[in-house]
Amino acid sequence: MGRVRLEAITWERLGDLLADRLLDLKPDDDSPWPRVAFDGAPAARPGDLAQRVSEALRVRGRPSLVVGTDGFLRPASLRFEHGHEDVEAYYGGWFDTAALWREVFGPLDPGGDGRVLPDLWDPATDRATRSPYVPLPPGGLLLLHGPLLLKHWFPFDLSVHVLLSAGAPPRRTPQTQHWKLPAYERYAAEADPAATADLLVRADDPRHPAWSG
Repeated sequence: MGRVRLEAITWERLGDLLADRLLDLKPDDDSPWPRVAFDGAPAARPGDLAQRVSEALRVRGRPSLVVGTDGFLRPASLRFEHGHEDVEAYYGGWFDTAALWREVFGPLDPGGDGRVLPDLWDPATDRATRSPYVPLPPGGLLLLHGPLLLKHWFPFDLSVHVLLSAGAPPRRTPQTQHWKLPAYERYAAEADPAATADLLVRADDPRHPAWSG
């Protein structure tokens, strides 16, 4: 990661400024429904930021839909084929990227109907969620959050990476999930999301974020 200047900000102010930035994403023929990534390890809580931005967009009159990749995990029989703590399987095979392309991005392509499936699989019950499709009005924004997002070539119109420094993930990740930490380190080395994302948010101290905006 190169040297990026970050400025301190509050979460409330960050949500407002990001929402204002997203208002500039106007629908066009190539992107009728703009798509935004909130990328980050679970300890960085990118989903919380996505929800905060969605609420800020709502009060500004712009519809949005928050979708988490944790609702698109593959069945347990596939995720745990090589054991419950296989880093390689987690890095490359836990998330059903084909379903995300089909059920989330496909409906938002030019000529799509805007009906997005908000989740597909419940990892707690290991069954399909059977959630109904959600219609996203024309010009509405998709806010997709989750880890490892920027290595799949998903067609995002803007990406936000929520960054943790090297010492933060072990402190903020439950002990039972520490086996996943090498996957996030590999992702940082291979995909370099801190450099490739359009906007960077540092969340080492959950009370005092900073951002590159």
